[in-house]
Amino acid sequence: MISFENDYSTGAHPRILEALAATNFEPVSGYGTDRFCASAAERIRAACDDPAADVFFLVGGTQTNAVVISSLLAGYEGVIAADTGHIAAHEAGAIEATGHKVIALPECDGKLRAADVAAYLDTFYGDASHDHMVFPGMVFIAHPSELGSLYSLTELEELSALCHRYEIPLYLDGARLAYGLAARNTDVALADIARLCDAFYIGGTKCGALCGEAVVFPRGAMPAHFLTHAKQHGALLAKGRLLGVQFDTLFADGLYGEVGRTAIDAATELRRILSEAGCTFFRESPTNQQFIVLENTQMEALAERIRFSFWERVDETHTAIRLVTSWSTTADDLTALEEALAAVL
Repeated sequence: MISFENDYSTGAHPRILEALAATNFEPVSGYGTDRFCASAAERIRAACDDPAADVFFLVGGTQTNAVVISSLLAGYEGVIAADTGHIAAHEAGAIEATGHKVIALPECDGKLRAADVAAYLDTFYGDASHDHMVFPGMVFIAHPSELGSLYSLTELEELSALCHRYEIPLYLDGARLAYGLAARNTDVALADIARLCDAFYIGGTKCGALCGEAVVFPRGAMPAHFLTHAKQHGALLAKGRLLGVQFDTLFADGLYGEVGRTAIDAATELRRILSEAGCTFFRESPTNQQFIVLENTQMEALAERIRFSFWERVDETHTAIRLVTSWSTTADDLTALEEALAAVL
């Protein structure tokens, strides 16, 4: 069955598989100290225009968020996020399991607004009893957001300035960063993210790799003993080469950009197909996630032909679903979807 369920349902880009096979029998040291991780880190520093950046490779997104956030927060601090943010909604309480509260604020198009964060911080520190409360120790954002939306450069600058004013880190979840960077009309580049954020990660799992996320601490600001912290959380991969080879390949010869553009081109065609089929869009998204509303009977009929994700119930008879493109989406996949929609709508 044709799948638009997510952007990690297929394996890995062929160039990554080729690189893994070509280096398979080379013995190297473990835990990310190999030459592949070193080369990948150098490529990422160059792409970020930050030669002093620290780079560390982890396996998956939830693991990365839990390790990075817990390493940057004191025991009495929590993390501010949009109420639709991944750490607030779809990580099974992973952040709370590390002892840190997720402080959820109302989303605006899936994003945090600097004005709302400023209002929360002002209210918190204006409360005479704030020493008895969970301190807001970080701001978490995702680019693209959980709803496929993107921050503008101005929005990132406003959040960055606010975090600096309160001396708390701005952390960006880049699980789908390739698709955000490749989106049409975006004015945010990777170097902007490195300049404005205190920590972020470059997604691999959802962007052409078998698995893996590259954590970047701009300006050499990795927390002390971060490797040990990752080890305590069961997040240190002995065969670190697996991650190094993949990111070394993704950041060689423009592959990461190519992966993003392929998915965005497919998403543009997907939006055309959905629009011409008369679908109602649940959310507007400039990236590879597209959200539509179907009658439940239509959804059930489509599910017999195409794989997609449930998003949320709209009312008793309508449901919002998500369709996602990726580096591996083909023209044949899109044609099959178009034919399926014609048959069920």
